[in-house]
Amino acid sequence: MPHQDQDTSLRHRLGRTLRTPIGVTALTACLLVALVAVFGPVLLGDQAARIDTDAINQGSSAAHLLGTDQLGRDIAARVVVATRLTLRLTLLAAVIGVGGGLLLGVAPAVVGRRLGRLITATVGVLVAFPGLLFLLFLATIFGVGSTGAVFAVGLAMVPPMARLVQNLTASIAGSDHVAAARILGVGRFKLVVRHLLPNIAEPSVLFATQAAGGILVAFSGLSFLGLGVQPPEYDWGRLLNEQLNRIYVNPAAALAPGAAVVLTGLMFGLVGEVLAQAGGRRAPQAREATPQQQVKPQDETAPDGDGGALVRARDLRVTFPGGRQAVRGISLSMGVGEAVGLVGESGSGKSLTALALADLVPHPGRVCAGTLRFDGHDLRADPRLGTELAMVFQDPMASLNPALRVGRQLTEVAEVHLGANRAQATARAVDRLGAVRIPSPERRARQRPHEYSGGMRQRAVIAMGLMGEPKLIIADEPTTALDVAVQQKVLDLLAEVREDSGAALLLISHDLAVVAQVCERVLVMYGGLIVEDLPVAQLAGGAAHPYTRALVGAVPTMATDPGTELATIPGRPPEPGEAGAGCPFAPRCERARERCHDDAPGLAGFGPGRQVACWYPVDAVSTGAPDRATSHGAEATS
Repeated sequence: MPHQDQDTSLRHRLGRTLRTPIGVTALTACLLVALVAVFGPVLLGDQAARIDTDAINQGSSAAHLLGTDQLGRDIAARVVVATRLTLRLTLLAAVIGVGGGLLLGVAPAVVGRRLGRLITATVGVLVAFPGLLFLLFLATIFGVGSTGAVFAVGLAMVPPMARLVQNLTASIAGSDHVAAARILGVGRFKLVVRHLLPNIAEPSVLFATQAAGGILVAFSGLSFLGLGVQPPEYDWGRLLNEQLNRIYVNPAAALAPGAAVVLTGLMFGLVGEVLAQAGGRRAPQAREATPQQQVKPQDETAPDGDGGALVRARDLRVTFPGGRQAVRGISLSMGVGEAVGLVGESGSGKSLTALALADLVPHPGRVCAGTLRFDGHDLRADPRLGTELAMVFQDPMASLNPALRVGRQLTEVAEVHLGANRAQATARAVDRLGAVRIPSPERRARQRPHEYSGGMRQRAVIAMGLMGEPKLIIADEPTTALDVAVQQKVLDLLAEVREDSGAALLLISHDLAVVAQVCERVLVMYGGLIVEDLPVAQLAGGAAHPYTRALVGAVPTMATDPGTELATIPGRPPEPGEAGAGCPFAPRCERARERCHDDAPGLAGFGPGRQVACWYPVDAVSTGAPDRATSHGAEATS
């Protein structure tokens, strides 16, 4: 079972860490302190409580190792007996501090924005307040005694713990795997337990164990000041208070409780280091799925109301606050089994277009369109991600949850979207990993993402998309940061997947060579608009838009003369909201004329199977297509 493998792996790492010098030291210290706390009061309780008026305030001797107090009680025995109460109160305060810190730390990631901001601001104010004054303030509120001291010290630990957890959670909450979990409909509690806490466990545990040492010191300090443990009970802080006035007469009696505080605090720190080195993170046991029906078969009778097109979008826009449009009313269509490349500079709107099709545009982005249909269904009312639509992201390490096993992440897709039970989903996950050429898929399914190479992680993400029966695969820069050999393997794999499943492919890439190798048609985007749509065979020498030609000219080939100066595009792409009334490429285009700055051209036919958005396309005369600006002028004259 997967959770049994997790237990075995954790025990293995912990056992290996305990064999190191720091592990041996921490284990020995823990055992020693535990033995003293358990057996100390049993063996020395009577001696610590026995009053002997004939032995008042004696120094160290064979009978009394650390001497006696003002009632003749053995100080060494009292230090030993005080271990149990001191540790018990320290651990209770630590539980309050860690629990409260975790609660306030993860809350901003799962509650509403306004409440989250209020919690964050409150924690910030409390952290800015001096810790010692805050502790004394709480001690005054809760009153004198061990119970009040436990709450005071525990609550004083909450703000720094919450601030740490908030910072850690913020970095995890923005990850793709957390976004995917939200899309899958994972509840808030499960989102925290399965996706947030496991990924912040290591630094949180380390902080908590080290903070336990601080709690021990703080609690002892309150008892030393008379605000903590009250007679007849006693802890190390109270013993230190009782013997401090005799430090010059019997220094051992005064230093022994202080040494116990320091050494035990160091023990907590060593425990934290051991847990951190052992990995500290453990994915929680997944709840056993309720038996459900078999994997639902693909609906092959879905109506096709889009003229044979698998994907059809008209006037698609992605808008952000302030009216900034990153995608500005594009229209596109894809046929069944077609491979289309989407190219352009960074910031041109390629990835947002793909995310809009997959219903994954992050908040506060807003998607609107006149038409947005996939396989006869309205994507806005019936998203198909996970069943008939697959998404392959650019960075698989950010898409995969590092705390969960790869196989578990694949099975979740089948359980949520396809209604599969655990056994069916596991079998399909292993099958899909094998389908993407991952060796030993059963063993690899039990591994975590960091145990995969970069190419294998990308294959695993492709396998996740194949958990359903996708009719469209959207691949957003799937070969980025991979070496050339691995890139070729990933591209070959995508080609095999298309051939086996008949799925269409929307490939987003900066690499025109990759697009030319894989795709049949190319869409060129600039400034949130599609400026050219042409067959891939005409990309190298037949592009009509000046921007497309500049992109092609900027890429050297094996036949390029070493002395050839590559094409460059002056200026920079427009930011969302910067586009004016004319063509967005006009400020950077050497062919631009007055009309280009005043009037934006629409995407129009330019020969068989081609469209271009340009008033003065390149080689207009040689292709037999008219100059659009001239034609427009002629129409106006007539």
